[in-house]
Amino acid sequence: MAKRIPQNTIEEIQKLRSQGWSLPELAKKFEIGRGTVWRHIQGVKILPQYQELWAAKRISSVRRKNLAETKAKEKATNLVNNLTTRERILILASLYWAEGGKGDFNITNTDPDLIKVFVRGLVSNLGIERNRLRLNIRVYEDMNHESCINFWLKTTGLNRESITSVNVLYGKKKGKLKYGMCRLRVLKGGDMLKYMVALRGRIVEHFAPVVQWTERRFPKP
Repeated sequence: MAKRIPQNTIEEIQKLRSQGWSLPELAKKFEIGRGTVWRHIQGVKILPQYQELWAAKRISSVRRKNLAETKAKEKATNLVNNLTTRERILILASLYWAEGGKGDFNITNTDPDLIKVFVRGLVSNLGIERNRLRLNIRVYEDMNHESCINFWLKTTGLNRESITSVNVLYGKKKGKLKYGMCRLRVLKGGDMLKYMVALRGRIVEHFAPVVQWTERRFPKP
């Protein structure tokens, strides 16, 4: 149950907000969550005499955010640009672990970037020929089915002959799932499924000592 904030504290928060205090500043001063602060400052206007201060803080905040994002992108770029084939395959195994099927070699998702990465990884790093890839597209009644089909074909780089079925699901999901779901399957993928399962097992074994050490140092209550 959320901690109840006294009315006089709420009034003080709103007063300081009107004087140009930022959300992080208020959360730190009153030692409460940012979400709670945000809930109580909705509709509070910054007083005219504090507008200049408020504008300066917003500019500074945006600059810090942009700088942090730039540094994060540079760090990520340096890491990803040096990926080896071995590391790429481990990434594919991790994606399959999270989103892949259990009975045959397939992966289903609504994220086109994930599907695109998986297709390229299969072809470039695991030597799977594109003519072994098959698509099952799932859409809802209120979607433009042809647009969804074309979208997934463009995403995967496959042709219409690769589509095994288009399933129309009952209901309306256009707002949440713009292009529906794509199920990517590899023909005769039994050996690849076994490989992914084996990789998953070795990953678990690799991290098991770390987990055990953590449990010894931080025992469960």
